[in-house]
Order: sequence, then structure tokens, then C-alpha cells
Amino acid sequence: MLLQAAQKIGAGLSTFGLAGAGIGIGLIFASLIIGVSRNPNLKDDLFRFAILGFAFTEAIALFALMIAFLILFVS
Repeated sequence: MLLQAAQKIGAGLSTFGLAGAGIGIGLIFASLIIGVSRNPNLKDDLFRFAILGFAFTEAIALFALMIAFLILFVS
């Protein structure tokens, strides 16, 4: 009983990584919009960097989700 409660709490706490990733992705694309509005000639270069940042940030979110599922469904 106590172990199940601890698992649920741990899985819930590990989902804070998903919230952080959502904020990070929002900041990445907000910065892309600001950068393109300041210098439209760099649109392609800025977009490449934004997609790279998005991929890294999304990878962190997937790791956090994987940890949550491991806590819930293993053992």
C-alpha cells in the first residue's frame, strides 16, 4: 500500500520535467519569432537552430515521460 502511494507520488513528480520542456519549447519558438522579426534575412539559419533546440528539449521531455512510466509499471 505504501509502496504504491510512493510510486504514484514519484511518477507525478517526474512529470514536472514535461512542464519544463513545454516552457522550453515555447521559449525556443518565441525567440525564433523575435529573431526573424528583427532580421528576416536569417530566417533559414534561425529556423535550423530552433528545430535543433526543439529536438533536444523534446528529448528531455521523452526521458521524463519514460521515467514516469518506469516508476509506475516496473516492479
